[in-house]
Amino acid sequence: MSEGFAGLRVLALESRRAGVMEEAIRRHGGVPFVAASVKEIPFAQHEEAHRWAERLFAGEFDLLILMTGVGLSFLRDVIAERYPVERFVDALRRITLVCRGPKPVAALHEMGVPNRIIVPEPNSWREIVPVVAARPERRISIQEYGRANPQLVQALRELGAEVSAISIYRWALPDDQTPLREAVRRIAARECDVVLFTTSIQLIHLLEVAEEMGVEAAVRQALAEDLVIGSVGPVMTETLVDYGFPPDIVPEHPKLPVLVRAAAESARSILARKQPFPTRKCG
Repeated sequence: MSEGFAGLRVLALESRRAGVMEEAIRRHGGVPFVAASVKEIPFAQHEEAHRWAERLFAGEFDLLILMTGVGLSFLRDVIAERYPVERFVDALRRITLVCRGPKPVAALHEMGVPNRIIVPEPNSWREIVPVVAARPERRISIQEYGRANPQLVQALRELGAEVSAISIYRWALPDDQTPLREAVRRIAARECDVVLFTTSIQLIHLLEVAEEMGVEAAVRQALAEDLVIGSVGPVMTETLVDYGFPPDIVPEHPKLPVLVRAAAESARSILARKQPFPTRKCG
């Protein structure tokens, strides 16, 4: 049986699920340090969302791709500023809904919308394209998350689809950056052994703050050479590879608990290869 992390220092940059991440690391024998790296901010101006809602009500979309549960919830609340929620819910029931994973499904369930298509794991944009390709609908809207996904839009247009997108929130650095700055310091000083990433914006914000602190080179070297890097799944892995940090650990399923378990099972042996000297444990 695996000893788990057995006292390794595990750093993560989770925000909304920070408590879940910390508990999972601790349960597998790690010493966690979890620093929030992202804040989701609804756009102040909602006219675009209201115009989008009018198009939805008018039947201009056949299929809606829901990328995140939190984005769908934001969208519902924004539309409710001007229209009854029931009108939005009825409109969703009349079109095909494609969900990128379980969180949009949960948000739909909360609204009483039962019919939807769930894309297969690892729930990236690449899994969405063949699902849509097998469908007849070609007037498509995408509920985006944080930033646009031009690859998805282009792939859908190559299927002959008319594509529009709606995004009502964006990612920003957290108001209190003290924990994130401490995470940067620990990585630069090699005062952690394992770093776990669950979304691409975590890495982007980590490097942004590292640059502000004047330690970006040290952080990059630590991630590239010395520390064990865990990625939750293919989308995160692609970002890590693009930035020059191919991950050491990618779980079979792109889920936070599965990532922590996979890291606990193999981090010590990977670290021994990267750092062939005793790793200090923290209590």
